[in-house]
Amino acid sequence: MPSLEAGESFYSAFGLETVGRGNAVVIRCDGREQDQTVLMEGPVKRLHHVAFAVEPGSLPEWQRHLESLGLKLLDAPADVPGGLWLRDHEDNLINLRDEGIAPWRDFGTTDAQDANVGDRIRRVDQARWLNANEKTRPQRLGHMLIFSTDLDASEAFYARTLGLRLSDRIRGIACFMNSGPGDHHVFGFVPGTHPGLHHSSWTVADIDQIAMGAQNMAAAGYSKGWGLGRHTLGSNLFHYIQDPWGSWIEYSGDMDCITENWTPNNWDCPAAVWSPDMPADFITNLEQKPA
Repeated sequence: MPSLEAGESFYSAFGLETVGRGNAVVIRCDGREQDQTVLMEGPVKRLHHVAFAVEPGSLPEWQRHLESLGLKLLDAPADVPGGLWLRDHEDNLINLRDEGIAPWRDFGTTDAQDANVGDRIRRVDQARWLNANEKTRPQRLGHMLIFSTDLDASEAFYARTLGLRLSDRIRGIACFMNSGPGDHHVFGFVPGTHPGLHHSSWTVADIDQIAMGAQNMAAAGYSKGWGLGRHTLGSNLFHYIQDPWGSWIEYSGDMDCITENWTPNNWDCPAAVWSPDMPADFITNLEQKPA
């Protein structure tokens, strides 16, 4: 991005930890020892690469697999060493890293656990509002979506190459993929005229943290957004904020959890069960189109 200072300010306001490392700014979640996003300075904002974790010690096996598919492996960029590097069918740079997944911070008791609903009374003689304004601190990077000129081709490439599996599709609008039991989706695609980052999504504790995060971002000058709402596919609660360069960042909670028994479907449905109107430019790639 053109300004690391602006990027650091944005992600800090969102509730994430930022630290300078060489010519980059590393983004982490509070209490989690793992890089989640890396900001590097450049003339225009663009998606540099997407990194996927693989089992520690499995890179030789992955290399054999990728080469068996006829994919060319690349030298690591000087500014982001390590792992295996390749380009996908739309020239996005992909990095496979054999790093164990660092544990994320426990949320502890949240209002999702002590909510009083109907005759299910879980909170007695406690005033919830007194701690409903705690600082929003994302626990982990939950998923990211990128733009694709061909959703079917992107789904096929990442299934064949990385073993991601289809979770669900909204016909012609979005494709969501998972990496096995766990979150309904960890990666996916929305249609665009050229590749780029659509949004990154960060898991928070509860609806209060989503709402407080949105309020605090607006107070910091980042007021353009979409939410509060509940998505259809994935079912998660959400609020998006547009970053200074036109991509989006999402507070997310209450995502569907799936197992091997999950059956993907094609849906004709809106993006949300309930929400304010989606911004007109929500699915518009504002990154500069490559020459």
